[in-house]
Amino acid sequence: MLDQQYALFEAQQNQRGIDLETVKTKLKALKIETPSWGYGDSGTRFKVFQQEGVPRDPFEKFEDAAQVHRFTGIAPSVAVHIPWDKVEDYSQLKRHAADLGVSIGAVNPNLFQDDDYKFGSVTNADPHIRRKATEHLLECVDIAREVDSKLLSLWFADGTNYPGQANFRHRKHWMQECLTDMYQALDEDMRMLIEYKFFEPAFYHTDLADWGMSYNMALKLGPQAEVLVDTGHHPQGTNIEHIVAYLLDEKRLGGFHFNSRKYADDDLIVAAHDPYEIFLILYQIIEAENDADPEVAQTAQHIAYMLDQCHNLEPKIPAMIRSILNVQTLYAKALLVNLDEVRDAQAKQDVLAAEQAVRQAFEFDVLPLLQVVREEMGVPVDPMKAYQESGHANAILSRGKGGASW
Repeated sequence: MLDQQYALFEAQQNQRGIDLETVKTKLKALKIETPSWGYGDSGTRFKVFQQEGVPRDPFEKFEDAAQVHRFTGIAPSVAVHIPWDKVEDYSQLKRHAADLGVSIGAVNPNLFQDDDYKFGSVTNADPHIRRKATEHLLECVDIAREVDSKLLSLWFADGTNYPGQANFRHRKHWMQECLTDMYQALDEDMRMLIEYKFFEPAFYHTDLADWGMSYNMALKLGPQAEVLVDTGHHPQGTNIEHIVAYLLDEKRLGGFHFNSRKYADDDLIVAAHDPYEIFLILYQIIEAENDADPEVAQTAQHIAYMLDQCHNLEPKIPAMIRSILNVQTLYAKALLVNLDEVRDAQAKQDVLAAEQAVRQAFEFDVLPLLQVVREEMGVPVDPMKAYQESGHANAILSRGKGGASW
């Protein structure tokens, strides 16, 4: 049955001029990093909901992350958050990850849970607190070096709640000073990804409130500083794919934190609410990979894809698998866009033809394609079913409740 379904799909795509072997190669090369904190207990501002079987330490987080990679084949690295994932011996954690078939990915400093950061970290009016924050950033560079990570992922909760509470311009300068110290400590092959968020936890202003501010900071720091786009960190109605295209053209798009939102930074399963948006973002990236400018193409080809999610109600590992599969599905659909057809319609200013060429790819059922790709990769054709039948969910119940949380 699978062979018949794929044969029909292949015939459709050949007729459209799509090279399926190239599509399959790109699908097999797709890598999506999962976050260590996505496996721990989490909740809302009102309560953290504990689940049985949640990891009790960073080592168990990697064991669960390895299950996601085992069944999907495209989640080989795990982002860590310091100090949530602080251990005495990072080389031991690195070896543990390698033994499980995964690696340590982006290192994320935490500059929002210490009492000293109540009024800001790198933007705090107190120079001693700014120095403390900078020392933590430098510590994370050292950790990244020890575990062979090439990515430092930065998000700052710094902001204010009321007019007059702080001087906007002073805080801007203080942040640049601290990040300059961190930037100068990077190895030549490391990248600093600067995230942004327009509100929360601050409600009057946030020091890095949008992509333009992160982009400006990256420009001031140097070529190893790039912008990280979190798909939940925008006001309603924001055209994220436009931001993506702009940053690609500026050669400053470094990575993503994929999640889904309905109202604000909900951190839900990717594409749970607006799968077309993720598809359009991926289409812009694929289009840039084929750009005549080699620097634009290289930028698109070196994007770090990561998840950033908060599974409050659903089991952690299946929720992570669902997000990975959703991104994979939408990436497959985006690869089916006939770029020549779109460009031809754009040149003729044929609005309907251009829109149809994009939308048509989204409407294809790519399950036969994905099943064949998974089969060729040696992973289950139905990763979710395979995980549910593996017994791992029951095996980890012995951990009990009260595991690691953020």
